[in-house]
Amino acid sequence: MKRAGIADLPLHYGYVPLWLAERMGKLGLAITEEIIANNGKNDFLRRMSDPFWFQSLGAVMGMDWHSSGITTSVLGALKRNINLHTKEFGIYICGGKGKLSTNTPNEIIKFSETNGLDANSLVKCSKLSAKVDNTAVQDGFQLYQHNFIVSDEGNWTVIQQGMSNQSATARRYHWHSSALKSFTEEPHTFIYGQNCGKILNLTDKQASPLKKSMLSLTSEHPEKMIAEIRKLVMPNHHDVKAKDVDLKRLGAILWLAQENNISNFEELLLLQGLGPRTLQSLALVSEVIYGNPARFKDPARFSFANGGKDGHPFPVPVNVYDETINTLRNAIDKSKLGNSDKINAIRSLSQIAAKAEDNFTPNENLDELIEKERTNSWKYGGRTVFGKDKAPISSQLNLFND
Repeated sequence: MKRAGIADLPLHYGYVPLWLAERMGKLGLAITEEIIANNGKNDFLRRMSDPFWFQSLGAVMGMDWHSSGITTSVLGALKRNINLHTKEFGIYICGGKGKLSTNTPNEIIKFSETNGLDANSLVKCSKLSAKVDNTAVQDGFQLYQHNFIVSDEGNWTVIQQGMSNQSATARRYHWHSSALKSFTEEPHTFIYGQNCGKILNLTDKQASPLKKSMLSLTSEHPEKMIAEIRKLVMPNHHDVKAKDVDLKRLGAILWLAQENNISNFEELLLLQGLGPRTLQSLALVSEVIYGNPARFKDPARFSFANGGKDGHPFPVPVNVYDETINTLRNAIDKSKLGNSDKINAIRSLSQIAAKAEDNFTPNENLDELIEKERTNSWKYGGRTVFGKDKAPISSQLNLFND
């Protein structure tokens, strides 16, 4: 078991409107269901412990691609929907933000009793992970959110987030039970956050002499472990810039999404009829489900699936979002009945795009791509927290004249 990583995010206040929260829940549920069906619940836990994948998931669900709000909103949407299917998935999400986090032990005990797990041990893991990130790592971030995601086999992932009023940033901590050997020496799989200067980190290997001195009055010695800690630092700027996106990967997705390219691949014939814009969204969702870990180094790219609630990089294309959910949901339901053709076609979207990158030279200008999305937003039911997009006056006059 190990601490999987850390991520730093700009603090972002606001709310998730109901129209987006409902869609996030539906898409998150479908993505989770397909991951578990293909690779099992432990693979889902592993992905959730990867801060890059988690950030990509939030972006593809239409949340602001870089902000702290992804953590609360994504986990809230997943908890509301996944826990309704806990018997089917074998996964349960405990805890949450603020007061919800204090109920984590009770939720763990309830789930453990139903599934014959060692509740005391799991509650201890939950409390220790929070204690380490709040006390053993004195980095100026005070925890305000704690989620404990557990399987009916007793494996778990912790995602928790702290806030620093001084730096106006949030730090997200990821833990994964599969590789944790010690809670006191480099336990994280990842810590996500900006460098805010010197900190006191008693989990660092270099702190071993200090810890040994602190423990000299007893015969105890901290356990040793070697862990690879991945760190994701998101920028402060709200808009998506070219440096935030792998244009070669994004360009291959856009190339494939054109109807004339879809028709060239036998594996994708069942997706003909979907518009290019929905195929663009579906291809990025496909990558979140089926892509390997190396594909998620640029989470901002996944915001080109369904935009962001504040309009960055562009408004959420609600009609495209709905068609993406319905296509994925329909494919999953058919695969349960033995007809896997459509879900295989969706999987092929990301696979073909990945292969195309080998000899692909991007010629896209990111600013032009974003401007195009914003210009056409009204056609796709574009929407933000500020309201619905309206057609430009010139387009309204053309419609009237027609």
